[in-house]
Amino acid sequence: MTINKYQSLKDHVYNYIAEKIQNGSLLPNQKLNEASICQKLGVSRTPVREALIQLASENLLENIPRRGFIVKELDTKMKLDVFQIVGALDALAANLSVPLVSIEDIAEMTRLADKIDISIQEQNYTDYQLYQNDFHNVYLLKCNNSTLIDLLKSLQTSFIRQIYLSEDKQKLFGVLAQMNEEHRQIIQYFKAKDAQGLEAFIKNVHWKINYTDMI
Repeated sequence: MTINKYQSLKDHVYNYIAEKIQNGSLLPNQKLNEASICQKLGVSRTPVREALIQLASENLLENIPRRGFIVKELDTKMKLDVFQIVGALDALAANLSVPLVSIEDIAEMTRLADKIDISIQEQNYTDYQLYQNDFHNVYLLKCNNSTLIDLLKSLQTSFIRQIYLSEDKQKLFGVLAQMNEEHRQIIQYFKAKDAQGLEAFIKNVHWKINYTDMI
């Protein structure tokens, strides 16, 4: 019982820090304040330390002697490499899921695309990330290939921030609006049950990085 409670606390801390990295609240080379995290989340140092060690093992943080844990900076080439792999795997998952996605699933994707539009209008980047992840998970979890699901989840965990980020809010949310239009095109491919067209669109259009200065 104690182990389960401890694990859930560690996971809670992990998810908190991961979200901060994802939404840009924690920037590359920024130092994490362990005491502040403990106070913010109302937990002891142990689960915080364990979460930081896990994040470091997944290349999201770097543990520097006498300085502590800092957010790791990844070069553009590494980011583009990850995008290329994720795009191919996500496209394959979509292809496999076409005969398994239900009318209800399509309705859920449409609902999430509507929520994404609202988050863009409100310039709420955290909600955008949440809903766009949920959107892709609708069909990912229907692809009937647990190995593929685990691979994508692992990549998403080891490289959390997969969407554009910029201090230029007008440009950023303009790009995100374009990406949500692509979400709606993905829905149309599912409705048409066009597995090959869907796979090509996700791989060659949706995951194509056009703004390398924003990744």
